[in-house]
Amino acid sequence: METIHNPIKMSAAELSFLWATYLNDTMSVCVLHYFLQNAEDPEIKLLTEHALELSQQHVSIIKRMFINENITVPQGFTEHDVNLKAERLFSDIFYLKYIKNMAGGGLAGYSRMLPNIYREDIKNFYSKALTSALELERKATQVALEKGLAIRPPSIPYPQKVEFVHKQSFFLEGLGRRGSLSGTEISHLHFNIETNQLGASISTAFSQAAKTKKVKNYFLRGKEIAIKHQRVFKDYLEKNSLPVPPGFEQEVTSSVDSPFSDKLMMFHFSLMIYAGIGNYGIAISESQRSDLVIDYSRLNAEVLKYSEDGINIMVANEWLEQPPLSVDRKNLTKRQSL
Repeated sequence: METIHNPIKMSAAELSFLWATYLNDTMSVCVLHYFLQNAEDPEIKLLTEHALELSQQHVSIIKRMFINENITVPQGFTEHDVNLKAERLFSDIFYLKYIKNMAGGGLAGYSRMLPNIYREDIKNFYSKALTSALELERKATQVALEKGLAIRPPSIPYPQKVEFVHKQSFFLEGLGRRGSLSGTEISHLHFNIETNQLGASISTAFSQAAKTKKVKNYFLRGKEIAIKHQRVFKDYLEKNSLPVPPGFEQEVTSSVDSPFSDKLMMFHFSLMIYAGIGNYGIAISESQRSDLVIDYSRLNAEVLKYSEDGINIMVANEWLEQPPLSVDRKNLTKRQSL
């Protein structure tokens, strides 16, 4: 096949997005391949196969783009990072919740990337990826609804008349001044409880499966943080007599047979942490109660510190691939003067 070079060089954004997507999807290929080894429910298995096919397509397309433009292809994750013969670590219900969350993350990520992409072939790639993620999320939601596993956010009364805010305390003095929560605030609380429940479940599984003590302890600490954050968010809902979504840590088996390398599990957890930081940031920007903003801010600071400790573990073990960087002009000048 003839190699085709695009005359337009990738921008920093386009190169970085593709590089990160390649790593994420090679990880997903490993994880979803393992899921398929023991998935039993026909609908959930079909959904998993569809998710795997999408990740494989992404890896193939990005790899071809990089090769065509003489860009070093990242190592990412390979068959050496997954043990398909490992005992079952998760239930089918977990697979369904995981894929729904993964598709939601794709929707958020691709929609954030697209406005910063100008090259037609790359824009087409991410446009199709966004559409595919939307379809995957829709299918996952439908399966969850049909199986009675979908946990919808709480309902609130429909407005019966137009009303205006009369006191500044509605926005700035939520500490005990406004007892009710807005629909947006409820939505963020519900969503962040669910994502922390996923984090607690995965940290439970990974702590059981991790091979090294430092990595195992890191996941156990992550579980403690996820449970703590759930308590904070649940308290807001419970004080407003709103239902709290049930956890699903019970969907993790008692297996200690590791299906994934410690490198893959640490990378996977770092992605979840970064997504959580972004989720909290959006919640801060859309919350109109000062107590909520304060809680999200302090919890975000805790997650950032935890993330830094995880990066240190990855660097110490040479598990963290260096992303594409700009030219270090200062270093070039120093080398030239030697």
